[in-house]
Amino acid sequence: MASSVAEGGTSEAQTGKNSKKAKDRADEPELLTVPDGWKEPAFTKDDNPRGLLEESSFATLFPKYREAYLKECWSLVEKALGELHIKASLDLIEGSITVCTTKKTFDPYAIVRARDLIKLLARSVPFEQAVRILQDDMACDIIKIGTLVRNRERFVKRRQRLIGPKGSTLKALELLTNCYVMVQGNTVSALGPFNGLKEVRKVVMDTMKNIHPIYNIKTLMIKRELTRDPELRAQSWERFLPKFRHKNLSKRKEPKKTSAKKEYTPFPPPQPESKVDKELATGEFFLRESVKRRKKMEEIKVKQAEALTKKQEERNKAFIPPKEKPLMKKSVKATEAKLDIQAIKDKVKKARTKKLGAPPVNPSASSSSATDKKKKKKGKIKG
Repeated sequence: MASSVAEGGTSEAQTGKNSKKAKDRADEPELLTVPDGWKEPAFTKDDNPRGLLEESSFATLFPKYREAYLKECWSLVEKALGELHIKASLDLIEGSITVCTTKKTFDPYAIVRARDLIKLLARSVPFEQAVRILQDDMACDIIKIGTLVRNRERFVKRRQRLIGPKGSTLKALELLTNCYVMVQGNTVSALGPFNGLKEVRKVVMDTMKNIHPIYNIKTLMIKRELTRDPELRAQSWERFLPKFRHKNLSKRKEPKKTSAKKEYTPFPPPQPESKVDKELATGEFFLRESVKRRKKMEEIKVKQAEALTKKQEERNKAFIPPKEKPLMKKSVKATEAKLDIQAIKDKVKKARTKKLGAPPVNPSASSSSATDKKKKKKGKIKG
């Protein structure tokens, strides 16, 4: 009886533990999600009134073409870093920027932000965007892409694919991740929130691995729509996201002419026959020299005759008349069909009835003149 009670107690305890674990698992996503509108309080001087014990500094080099821009905006850089009590110096001879803490610096992480600021400025990021790194909710990521692709032409094509036509792909990526992205040389500089930087790095690395950025942009658009629905926050999004299959096509081109390998034989090839051997085989070796010469002359004459006939044929080609094109029979048939034979016959009949020549002006005068001419002719004949 006691054993049964003990068993019942242990089973109840196990069920209680399992229920607690299930509740904890259900509450985990709610605990992990950051509530909307929550912001971490800013680090003030009251949190660290005594300041820093040691001075720390960072330096970075910048290219020659960046010198003119840094000269223009250097006063703004000093002003922005002066608010955090960080000293900045620009060395144009060495081409370097240095930032270091002072006695008044109270925020220990400010020097790290200042280091990121000078890195972004050296990577051709404009000051208006780079100064945002000094905010608490901002971070930066400099992705090195120069060594990811061996072929230089292929690297340039993939880097251009990341930018897109007229920068449209890069603009879409910036809107979806809330990050500023700058593609310059062998690096991609990104500035924005942590979640956005993670997505930007994934897109950049996939593009360099020959995966088009439009696929990742499509998934980001779907995720953006799903985040707006509070019911789907704790659920898996795999069923909504598109699945793109990789086509592993063999890029190796087959050669036009394939040479079959000969079977290996340890014996060397047979020695070619000499001129004497050939003459012995045909029986020419035993002929007289006069007969050999005559035979050679006959062969030469045959070859000359063949060459002459070929040349004559080529010359005669110019005198061969070209084939004339046949007359347009269709058009003739069409005209015959259009002609009205009965109308032509009527015209011919009318023409026969009419007398040719000009009509007489005075019929009486013409008749009298005709009789006079006849009389004159008769008189001449009698005389």
